[in-house]
Amino acid sequence: MKKISLKLKLTLLYTFFMALLTCASLAILFSLSNREVLSSTQSKLENRVQESVEYIALRNGEIRIDSDFYSVARDVYLSLYDSDMYFLYGRVPHGFSQQPELADGEIRTIQDGNREWYVYDMSYRLSEERTVYVRGITSITDAEESFTVTVRFALIILPLMVLATAIIGYRFTRRTLAPVRQITDTVRQIRADADLSRRIGFADEGNDKGKDRDEIYVLGKTFDEMLGELESVFRREQQFTSDASHELRTPVSVILAQCDAMLAEENAFTEEQRSQLVLIQRKAKGMADMISQLLFLSRADQGRQPLHKERVNVSELTEMIAEEQQILADADGRGIQVETEITPDIWMEVDETFYIRMLVNLLSNALRYSDRNGKIEVILGKNGDEITGSVRDHGKGIPADALAHIWERFYQADDSRTEESHAGLGLSMVKWIAEAHGGSVSVESTEGEGSVFSFRFPAEGNSPEKNKKNEIL
Repeated sequence: MKKISLKLKLTLLYTFFMALLTCASLAILFSLSNREVLSSTQSKLENRVQESVEYIALRNGEIRIDSDFYSVARDVYLSLYDSDMYFLYGRVPHGFSQQPELADGEIRTIQDGNREWYVYDMSYRLSEERTVYVRGITSITDAEESFTVTVRFALIILPLMVLATAIIGYRFTRRTLAPVRQITDTVRQIRADADLSRRIGFADEGNDKGKDRDEIYVLGKTFDEMLGELESVFRREQQFTSDASHELRTPVSVILAQCDAMLAEENAFTEEQRSQLVLIQRKAKGMADMISQLLFLSRADQGRQPLHKERVNVSELTEMIAEEQQILADADGRGIQVETEITPDIWMEVDETFYIRMLVNLLSNALRYSDRNGKIEVILGKNGDEITGSVRDHGKGIPADALAHIWERFYQADDSRTEESHAGLGLSMVKWIAEAHGGSVSVESTEGEGSVFSFRFPAEGNSPEKNKKNEIL
């Protein structure tokens, strides 16, 4: 299952709480509003009935009613009764068929079919001998229906409010997390290009207002400062490696020259002394090789290792390298066979020296860790727009936890790279050479069964016409 991004998580969380808060507020509001509507309806009923006495008068022993008494104001119907419950004047709402007893000053709820009504009676003394009753009737159902319409409207608006909240929350979260995305992109670019000179650049964007930026901008500025320090340390390390390698070349060369001169004197040393000189010479040669590799990688890190590409028949070149390694394998006396499966006449724009070094490093590595009477397979072919090759051995293999580190300098896995003469720089050189030519290198290995080192190069410009022209030349 795909992990949910932080941006979406924050949006969902923000939307959920906003929707929850809105629903809770509406629920409380509706609950209070419903009671308020009923209370307001009762209040209007009482006021309307109390005001209606202004429209009633007694003249010459007869009751006179003003025309306003018949009007339906505030949804209240008025009617006038005598003390014997005899209807005198007024109006009764349609649908109200009951005749409840008079109850002075009391609001009652009357159920009539599917509708509910408020009924309020108030006595009014016209004279010492005559008292009448004013009855007000208003519909509870109509008041509740108007409130229900409001509720339905709110329920329709609620999803739109949630959607608007989600959109606004997403845009706000996206804008807030934009600097985090910029930091992530910068880190990915640094990892991909190994370029510590890249910067996030928040400090430049903020200018003099950098102090007013939020915590994320402070993080970005701190990250840039850390990158600057790392770049400085890395440059010093590169310079130290280069300087140390240069300084070590001269004494190692002197040691080798003196060993050669001393070994050239046949009777000057005893057999034990000669064996000790041979050991010194072998170690000095190993140190010289390591210094050469360090200089190569140091120049590569500093961008001072140029490529001198030329059009080469890599099929013939690979075959020659495999034959030379077979000679070395025969001299080793372990019975290892180097077999080839090479597609003929593959041409490529390549630095011939570096290509030879890459393949020699892979083959020498395979020879070193192959079992006695083992087999090494060298494969080269063309697959569409790529030139592909591999070196397979059937030796010790590489532990799974070491596969991710074998391209690191000086790394030595216990079961695959523990020879004293092996400094752990060969595969780092292989990786750089492949990438410098626009290609890549990879490894697959099973412990106890062997390893396969594969390389790929782009085959741009390798047309058959150019191949034939090179063959003729």
